[in-house]
Amino acid sequence: MKYIDEYRSAEAAGKLADEIARITTRPHTIMEVCGGQTHAIMKFGINKLLPDELNLLHGPGCPVCVTPVELIDKAVEIVADRDVIFCSFGDMLRVPGTGKDLLSVKAEGGDVRIVYSPLDALKVASDNPNKQVVFFAVGFETTAPANALAVYQAKLQNLNNFSLLVSQVLIPPAIEAILDSPNCRVEGLLAPGHVCAVTGYEEYERISRQYNLPIVVTGFEPLDILSGILMCLKRLEEGTALAENQYIRAVRREGNKSALQMMYEVFQVVPRKWRGIGEIHNSGLGLKDEYADFDAEIRFGRAAADADDDAECISGLILQGVKKPDQCPAFGKACTPERPLGATMVSSEGACAAYYRYRPKTDDREP
Repeated sequence: MKYIDEYRSAEAAGKLADEIARITTRPHTIMEVCGGQTHAIMKFGINKLLPDELNLLHGPGCPVCVTPVELIDKAVEIVADRDVIFCSFGDMLRVPGTGKDLLSVKAEGGDVRIVYSPLDALKVASDNPNKQVVFFAVGFETTAPANALAVYQAKLQNLNNFSLLVSQVLIPPAIEAILDSPNCRVEGLLAPGHVCAVTGYEEYERISRQYNLPIVVTGFEPLDILSGILMCLKRLEEGTALAENQYIRAVRREGNKSALQMMYEVFQVVPRKWRGIGEIHNSGLGLKDEYADFDAEIRFGRAAADADDDAECISGLILQGVKKPDQCPAFGKACTPERPLGATMVSSEGACAAYYRYRPKTDDREP
């Protein structure tokens, strides 16, 4: 298909892989931040094209995966109120909370609806004035402008039955938390193309300077990822550190100024807890005081201060790039997409889900 096949050419991929192998003279470790890139790497076998000296780690770029347990529990609690319609993207429904997930509550009669946009949830609120409608606002900077727009429109329309359960997080502070960790092995980064299409990459230039490591804003097709790896690898071999943009067809240095303006009209920067990682300073977005009437945690009560992940799940270590999914003792055994212990096995961008889905057919783990 035109505009897709041109970024999936096996011949071009082979040439890029050959060039990567040619210039690799010593071991290097590169982290791809975005879960979409992780899935592409596994789906297209990009990891198998790389030399043994090149190690790819998978970062925290899955917003569903990092949504804390207590917010899942809060969502389940809200849905228990039969006067509430709870709207969410589909990938949140099977994320496990402490006791239940949203899909289980829906099966028990809770009014949980899958929507494809926060504006769909706004329409549900308009059509059901006698019901409270809550939208699960989960995501990185990519989804924040649309979620902000829904709140902005709700205020203009005086839709007092609409609110957001907010789990908006920001990528750069999480990257810095990983780089500051004593367990960090990351030498170079592939930055998330979709996030940078909104934010631009000026912040990544600062991180590159501060931590003296190369960062390449990268797309999601096989040739994008191989090109991004090659650009990053050249800097590592040279011993130089720059933030560069491979994804020039979608990303500008300054980002999307209109989207950013809407995002910061409604949201402000706040601390956020990341599932499996913990609280990261200034790593999230929360509604500003003038939009507090649309905050579901004010309307229905705050989420619990803390909730525990399943003890067997090592998703936090996977999200930080300390472990890989197949290094988890529960992977493919106690933890499968049908019986997940953690969100990384459920989400369409989760690293565990990618490893499970694209594992070799000869894998002797439980099907």
